[in-house]
Amino acid sequence: MYDLRKEYSDLARGLDIDWGALAGRHVLITGATGLVGSLCARTLLERNRAYDAGITVHALVRDAAKAESTLAGYGPKDGLIVHEGGLDDVESLGIPADYVIHPACPTTSSFFMSHPVETFDAIVNGTKALLNHARKKRSSSFVYISSMEVYGMGNTSPGAGSPLSEESVGYVDPCSVRSCYSEGKRAAENLCVAYHDEYDVPVTIARLAQTFGPGIPHDDVRLFAALSRAAMDGRDFVMKTTGASTRMYVYTSDAVSAILTLLLRGEAGLAYNVANPATYSSIRDMADMVMARFSGGAARVVVDVDPDAPYPPEHHLPLDVSRIEKLGWRPRVGLEEMYDRLVAHLS
Repeated sequence: MYDLRKEYSDLARGLDIDWGALAGRHVLITGATGLVGSLCARTLLERNRAYDAGITVHALVRDAAKAESTLAGYGPKDGLIVHEGGLDDVESLGIPADYVIHPACPTTSSFFMSHPVETFDAIVNGTKALLNHARKKRSSSFVYISSMEVYGMGNTSPGAGSPLSEESVGYVDPCSVRSCYSEGKRAAENLCVAYHDEYDVPVTIARLAQTFGPGIPHDDVRLFAALSRAAMDGRDFVMKTTGASTRMYVYTSDAVSAILTLLLRGEAGLAYNVANPATYSSIRDMADMVMARFSGGAARVVVDVDPDAPYPPEHHLPLDVSRIEKLGWRPRVGLEEMYDRLVAHLS
């Protein structure tokens, strides 16, 4: 079984940021039962365990019982306080917020397609509620977790030679129902810079490439999880697209280290791409690699295109990470090792 606690204990001990700025402070993390939120919380709690840092982690969740399972083994003695409620409850709950990390958001394509109104509302109005709270609490720093999907279809053709800088925001079809997610993220980003400009809220935006690794639920339905389980079981993996889309990825602990770097070093009002350029791949090539690596030749990728499948249109998203690299951040885990660790976690 994969040792998630050790991984984030090592990160909490080894990450070179100004930990002293967080000592004795209150950090509000939304979506703390989700992948990114829970791992950010875990890292801060492990910092407390290792160095008695005095960081209080306020985990905002919709389901306290799920939080107890996701963050099992941590409690008030480690600095964890769980608050049950939605994003619009944050003010009434009176949660302290010296620092804010805001990843809470729907994450699956099937939910986007079946609940587009709720998706857009959760992203935009939820973010507005958090920004208002940060404004009132005079938060020292706020990191909004956005997505590479703000770039829409990105480049017109595959290839990593012309990576997308933070200013290269591409085309998103506002009349596509699935755009509720990408347009919601774009609108939330605009709210962030508006709150910074008008109210001086110190908010920084992290545009994450697709993020995965140990810590995902074992029943996660997203592509990387379903692909891994199929390879482990020796089952053919049926793709409902051609797999021609290309993109970069980022490993979970690399994403957490980027978020904490931005929390303490990021420039307010700016967006930062977070990705590992070495992971750039088409979805089909990635799927073939996983099958070859983990199925022992017992399974293969089968393409059965479904034009009604709830996935984005073909896109090409190589991301330029030079802006965050200037802050000293570097990704450490490549695509094959991402899957090695994920499969170990799912085993």
